[in-house]
Amino acid sequence: MALVAVVLWSATPLATKVAVVEIDPVATATLRTMISALVALPFLFFGDLRLPRNAGARRYLVVSSLSGFVVFPLLLTIGVQRTSVGHAALILGTLPVFTGLIAALLEHRMPGRNWWAGCALALAGTAILTGTRTGPDTLIEATAVGDLLVIASAVAAATGYVTGTLAAHETGSWTITLWGIVIAGLVLLPLVPFVVSPTALAGVGARAWGGVLYLAIFSSIVGYAAWYWALGHGGIGRAGVTQFLQPLVGVLLAMAVLGEALTWPMAVAAAANLGGVAWARRPL
Repeated sequence: MALVAVVLWSATPLATKVAVVEIDPVATATLRTMISALVALPFLFFGDLRLPRNAGARRYLVVSSLSGFVVFPLLLTIGVQRTSVGHAALILGTLPVFTGLIAALLEHRMPGRNWWAGCALALAGTAILTGTRTGPDTLIEATAVGDLLVIASAVAAATGYVTGTLAAHETGSWTITLWGIVIAGLVLLPLVPFVVSPTALAGVGARAWGGVLYLAIFSSIVGYAAWYWALGHGGIGRAGVTQFLQPLVGVLLAMAVLGEALTWPMAVAAAANLGGVAWARRPL
């Protein structure tokens, strides 16, 4: 299930880029969560899925909801508008680093030496990618500000993953996913009139709306449910490592669909991600 989530999320930067070409990034992020909440609400109602009884689990659910479905989409969408899809996809390779680190802090246990070594290798490649300004992609659209916003979004997403997994121990990943989306939708609802303009959306084409719908349904509902299940059954550190594969698929999609160039910093980051996967999964 971790691999299913990774494949779905690999297209997230691409779908985001397609959407923000015609829709304001803040509006895109808001629409993503609001549409997800509308889809999730009937499942909660007809499935009789209840909130966790434990107060600690409820706190984790709130943190997961705000981090994963409010802060993450907002930062990622604004960041992708200011960088290339290839850069965004590769930078999201830092997710396992932040996921494992936050999990270690909350659970008071540290991953093994090989996990840290693999993460360090992948993170080094991401640092080269972010700090190097060269090649056609950087000259056209990849900026340092955009890259840093995507990194910040990765921290928010990792926080949501870990706290969502901890909240799911009582009620299950599907329930936590749906409640997290609906809570985020309620938080954003008062802001909709200020950030979503019906006039601006009137001329939006089918391609941009397709990007928003992909983000709302597959990146949010289906992807998060699969990911929480994988983290809960396979372990946060072990399942989190599979996300090193996500940026590689994202880069291939950027090249195939948008014709983005593969620069040497991107190639270094991709190689580091692959090496990090192999190293982190080695037994001690």
